[in-house]
Amino acid sequence: MQQLPDAPLRDLCERAFGSRFVAALPGDPDPCNVVRQVPGACYSQIAPTPVARPRLLAWSEALGAELGIARPAAADAPAVEVLAGNRLIAGMQPFAARYGGHQFGHWAGQLGDGRAITLGELLADGSPGSGWELQLKGAGPTPYSRHADGRAVLRSSLREFLCSEAMHALGVPTTRALSLVATGEPVVRDMFYDGNPRPEPGAIVCRAAPSFVRFGNFEIHAALGEEEALRRLAGHVLERHFPWLGPPGRDAWVAMFREVCARTAVTVAHWMRVGFVHGVMNTDNMSILGLTIDYGPYGWLEGYDPQWTPNTTDAQGRRYCYGNQPQIALWNLARLGGALLPLVGDREPLQAGLEHFREIFETTHRGMLAAKLGLAALERDGDDALLDGLFGLLGAVETDFTLFFRGLARVPPDGAPAARLEPLRAAFYDPQALEGAHATRLLDWLARWVLRLRAEESGEGEPADAARRRTARMDAVNPLFVPRNYLAQLAIDAAEAGDPGVLERLLDTLRRPYDEQPGRADLSAKRPEWARHRAGCSALSCSS
Repeated sequence: MQQLPDAPLRDLCERAFGSRFVAALPGDPDPCNVVRQVPGACYSQIAPTPVARPRLLAWSEALGAELGIARPAAADAPAVEVLAGNRLIAGMQPFAARYGGHQFGHWAGQLGDGRAITLGELLADGSPGSGWELQLKGAGPTPYSRHADGRAVLRSSLREFLCSEAMHALGVPTTRALSLVATGEPVVRDMFYDGNPRPEPGAIVCRAAPSFVRFGNFEIHAALGEEEALRRLAGHVLERHFPWLGPPGRDAWVAMFREVCARTAVTVAHWMRVGFVHGVMNTDNMSILGLTIDYGPYGWLEGYDPQWTPNTTDAQGRRYCYGNQPQIALWNLARLGGALLPLVGDREPLQAGLEHFREIFETTHRGMLAAKLGLAALERDGDDALLDGLFGLLGAVETDFTLFFRGLARVPPDGAPAARLEPLRAAFYDPQALEGAHATRLLDWLARWVLRLRAEESGEGEPADAARRRTARMDAVNPLFVPRNYLAQLAIDAAEAGDPGVLERLLDTLRRPYDEQPGRADLSAKRPEWARHRAGCSALSCSS
């Protein structure tokens, strides 16, 4: 999505809205906003619940420019009223989507947007961003809220706002976040599910995406035998988002499934590249466009551990840990394939789509690992052993995933042992880690890595020139700045105290995650010891 070169930014209230989702699909005939089962429908039309004192806390200048929307002129401007759910613009047809899902491997039945309400779709009126939907998360109850109040607290809303935009800057396919608005109302939450609820500041994040349709939107219709609704939903998604695949029908739906498998594979490969852990990869949290969606108890690898999950709910089973993400994505795609089976009528082409996921993920992930190591490809004898040796070393002692790869680009190929280790020192949580047997093992691996580099760079001119080019290539795929949980928590603490400056500085830094930024070294540092076990800095619950 690119802003038109000469398109001026406009106030949100001046933009035209509609909703092809509402126009094309069966809706809930009951207008009552009460929690209930909603048979046969794809959505319920429902307005956001107004809040007491909305105030703009944060704005994504990058997304605003891409959508052609200007930052509200004041913290309480009319556009902020829209972003808080207190006001609608002509053409908006707000709705909560109905979907089901497999949660932690088990069918959960009807779920749906319990605290998210899509306001509408930006129309093509000569402005950028046409076709993108704006959705408010934390905008009040819907028929799908189950036992909740439909609200969100500042901590979860800030984390979603921050990470959505950081992931985009990292090059990871994702939904986006336009604004963060304080509601002026407390929200009561039991953060640890330990029987000690307390009031917290409420907030609403405005999310943006071409579509918020999930695997679960298809699953609910298939599970309940609602084949006509399933057919219409599949037709709408195909025509709206995959029109080049042809008109609705068996062949086009097979092709669409294959495309979703490929996109999902690429997105998960990016997660693995940057050390992102989604934390709750239920099928209702999987985007039909292959976007990262629903930033709940996510986290970033600090000490490398493929079994790590940030989700306290998953602490025992570790179903959604870092290392399991590729296979969980495949499992979820199999559930989507099962939901499409009534339309396709044959498992074989759907199984082929799953094999396509495997192929695309393997190729993409391996290519990304090669790039992280400064190599063109991992296809020579000994490359698998080189990878295995590296990840064995990263897991042997607590080693920061982000800082290790960033430092690796600065290891001098011809340096003495001490010089080779120095650029990696910042990645180790134990200052004694680079002594003794581990240092010897690491130096041995570095020597093998250097030999592999030289074999590939032998025809690239002077060694110093080749090293500079390699460092630049590695820096382009190995970020220096990622939205670590402890940094987000510091921004939350400051925002709750009335200071949005910490968030603004962090967001500004994360817009250029691959660049050296003087004066921002504190935002690239590994997790401090005080944050190791502090709530919000390591593991998180699903609490909003």
